[in-house]
Amino acid sequence: MSTLWNKYRYLFFRRTTQIGLLFLYFGANAWGWTILMGNLSSSSFLKTVPLSDPYAVLQMIAAGAVIATDIVIGALIITIFYLVVGGSAFCSWVCPINIVTDAAALLRRKIGVDNFAKKQPATRNMRYWVLALSLIISFAMGVTAFEFISPISMLHRGIIFGIGFGWAAVLIIFLFDLLVLKNGWCGHVCPLGGFYSLVGKFSLIRVHHTQENCTECMKCKVVCPEAQVLYMIGKESIPVLSGECTNCARCIEACDDNALNFSIRKLVKNNKSGE
Repeated sequence: MSTLWNKYRYLFFRRTTQIGLLFLYFGANAWGWTILMGNLSSSSFLKTVPLSDPYAVLQMIAAGAVIATDIVIGALIITIFYLVVGGSAFCSWVCPINIVTDAAALLRRKIGVDNFAKKQPATRNMRYWVLALSLIISFAMGVTAFEFISPISMLHRGIIFGIGFGWAAVLIIFLFDLLVLKNGWCGHVCPLGGFYSLVGKFSLIRVHHTQENCTECMKCKVVCPEAQVLYMIGKESIPVLSGECTNCARCIEACDDNALNFSIRKLVKNNKSGE
């Protein structure tokens, strides 16, 4: 039982967090709860603490909207939070689309699906181009461009208020990740993931690799949605400093050698400087 728990403990915590947040939002709409009201773009905690998606706020600023003080404060709170826990942690611990893409990735591994496309249809840099383009369109058209078409918002609002056509977007993303490109939406297209990847470059909590324990079995890279961040496996003892790491901890769970664990960036640097 303990071995099974060690293999899936972070997955359990992630799903509990994702589903728990959805339940709180749903409860606010269905039963009038005041713990967490709103949606992933703009919320309030206990009707007191504002919480705002900083990427959505950037689009609002680009669109020329007048930003209320509480929205700015909410964006700062969220940004500071992810600067500590890991910018891209939003993608694996909060975003409901992650459940869909993780299911596609699991099915790919189970049935051995390869990409149908002969050439990779997107690079990982595309999400940054989509991010920039969304801000340009927001500026040119005076609207929050990505918010209108975001499958993240569609799924989140759909679960809370009724799914409607949101299922179509979810199905398209599932099939895209399953058949066209591994980790296609989150790792290659999603501008929100790109935004949090930029924030994640400065985050304190990191996955740390201990080379002395590593047997180079590469199980970590098989399950990692952003396998390129694990370039140091079997080579050197350093933390994963790439902002593209989502801190999902699947690599930690997959590692049988105790070569990967969470650490705090500052302490890692101090330990290395003291050697």
